[in-house]
Amino acid sequence: MTSTDSFLIVVGFDGSKHSRAALDWAMDEARQRHGQLRLITAWDRPQLAWYPAVLETAAGEIVKEESPEQAARTLQAEALQSAADGGVTATAQLVRTHSPASVILEAAKDAGLVIVGSRGHGGFPGLHLGSVSTQVVNHAQCPVLVVPSKV
Repeated sequence: MTSTDSFLIVVGFDGSKHSRAALDWAMDEARQRHGQLRLITAWDRPQLAWYPAVLETAAGEIVKEESPEQAARTLQAEALQSAADGGVTATAQLVRTHSPASVILEAAKDAGLVIVGSRGHGGFPGLHLGSVSTQVVNHAQCPVLVVPSKV
């Protein structure tokens, strides 16, 4: 980042309550620094491959299940809209990967700050710091802010 560039904040966003808190913090930070956001949403197929499914709800309605990619795309669009509504310039990357931390770290090479939630949708709810936030904190080339869901 050069002195004439806008301050760039990279935000990991997966739709979890922790990543939503990180997005809120990042928008405030961007407004204070006259910066912009780069939203990173990583997705992957579940271990058992996803197949398009039509489900019947308890009320008897028929619904089509969203693919993991479409679900991620929808979450990211909502995040971009939140940024726009908050008056913050934001761009986004939607990436299929087994390693969200690697994607965030790559996206942050030219950033002034990375903001992530303390944990995402991972399978160990008792942990205070998830695997992605731990990897980002340990390997980022710029400052990292880890935001819990209750700030």
